[in-house]
Amino acid sequence: MDELLGQVTAKAQEWLGSSFDEKTREEVKALMAKEDKSDLIDAFYKDLEFGTGGLRGIMGAGTNRMNIYTVGMATQGLANYLNKNFKERKEISVVVGHDCRNNGRLFAETVANIFSANGIKVYLFDDLRPTPEVSFAIRYLGCQSGVNVTASHNPREYNGYKAYWEDGAQVLAPHDTGIIDEVAKVKVQDIKFKGNPDLIKIIGEEVDKPYLDAIEGICIDPALVKRNHDLCIVYTPLHGCGRVMIPRSLKQWGFTNVNCVPEQMIPDGNFPTVVSPNPEYPEALTMALALARKLNADVVMASDPDADRLGVACRNDKGELTLLNGNQTAMIFLYYIITQYTKLGKMTGKEYIVKTIVTTEVISRIAEKNNLEMFDCYTGFKWIAKVIADENAKGKHYIGGGEESFGFLAEDFVRDKDAVSACSLMAEIAAWAKENGKTLWDLLLDAYQEYGFSQEGAVSVVKPGKSGADEIKAMMEQFRANPPKSLAGEKVVLIKDFKLLKQTDAAGKVTDLVMPEPSNVLQYFTAAGDKISVRPSGTEPKIKFYMEAKLPMVSKADYLKVQAEAFKKIESFKKDLGI
Repeated sequence: MDELLGQVTAKAQEWLGSSFDEKTREEVKALMAKEDKSDLIDAFYKDLEFGTGGLRGIMGAGTNRMNIYTVGMATQGLANYLNKNFKERKEISVVVGHDCRNNGRLFAETVANIFSANGIKVYLFDDLRPTPEVSFAIRYLGCQSGVNVTASHNPREYNGYKAYWEDGAQVLAPHDTGIIDEVAKVKVQDIKFKGNPDLIKIIGEEVDKPYLDAIEGICIDPALVKRNHDLCIVYTPLHGCGRVMIPRSLKQWGFTNVNCVPEQMIPDGNFPTVVSPNPEYPEALTMALALARKLNADVVMASDPDADRLGVACRNDKGELTLLNGNQTAMIFLYYIITQYTKLGKMTGKEYIVKTIVTTEVISRIAEKNNLEMFDCYTGFKWIAKVIADENAKGKHYIGGGEESFGFLAEDFVRDKDAVSACSLMAEIAAWAKENGKTLWDLLLDAYQEYGFSQEGAVSVVKPGKSGADEIKAMMEQFRANPPKSLAGEKVVLIKDFKLLKQTDAAGKVTDLVMPEPSNVLQYFTAAGDKISVRPSGTEPKIKFYMEAKLPMVSKADYLKVQAEAFKKIESFKKDLGI
């Protein structure tokens, strides 16, 4: 401990030098003066890692914090890589955006200044914009890269930095490691903070309109929307940037009865009306549900701060507003898209869908029963984007892809999950259900009836700081060395280890897993068709457990009974896994 404190103190001392502004120096001095050194250690025990998705961390002074210096080093490294990689180009350009988080504009302007100081043209959004619009803008403006300053759905003390490549997707090999290597070389004194205003162009409506027009183009049945334009919709952006585009998109599609939660339409990085701005958490939709009850709304939708994730609530068979989980939302999207494409004669045989390996296997059965090609990829939309790039190049047609963590992408002109298009398409689906005397809940039960039932449950075990990172590593090593023989009384018949890219069946036969690269994920499959996945988060100090319990459901009337049995099974999974 003394050795670590000595190293941390030495690093902190460097931040008292003239390369840092006075506010930062004062913050570091305050950390050093505290008797309890845990905050100092956490701020300096490591460098905030520029990973394959960029940066994400708590805001404040220190090498392990989000501040203009860590953001600056990341941007200087990315600028260096762009100038090397595209040295033959006459002009290199990037898009820079940000969401509603505290310091978002400061960090975005810092990023823009550094890029411009390195001779790179910058298209900087005039105000907060959704992450998917940044992805769209990179492709639309023909840029080579882009950055969105956002920590997605993380708590208020966080901010982050998502880096994109010229295809509009988050960076993949070989550029990811190339950028990481360049960032690692940068020292604070290397950062070119003084921007070149001539190379910074402020953008807004000239990108907003083409983006919204493109999203309007994915409407499957415009006549249906026109007939049901007065569908009662309640929407909340949870103080985030969905407020800028989602009501506009719904209006452009033709929906005339969109009711926004007024208190949450105010952009605020402190997220004053919620504990956490994450539509995965029921609490985040409390105010939206209250408004929906008052208005007798048909559907409730919420987007996270950077408007890439979508949460949905609908009325169940008792008329009560019920939240759907991310797996169920993805199922409903794909069920509708496939049903409507088939009905309208749009299927050509070249269509495909994508999901992540931790997303419900019901989607696999939907694809199989409809003779539709489906791809399984790693968690994170950059992997879905890679499938889209690879398969579209073969002349195939992407019609949808999603993940359990409330992300869905209905189009291929964006290469990240998109709550703007997802909200509009979900409203169309709710309209279709209503026209057929149903609700979204009925559609969900229809899908379970046709393709089989499974219930998902997820647990995130949070382990902050250095000690937490060590604990997570030890947990993964333990699961890898001593895999469970059975779970909830069901025999484990297949183990997939994506770090080793090997799978082992019940007879002990080992075969290769074909994936683009190794990833620290373990999966266990039981004889009953259950699936349990274990992985450390790539962006937060937690280890995640994804549990899917498969049970027979003879009739839709059995849903609640079967669901209750599935939840008992999930509790048994937790007990057997020691969580």
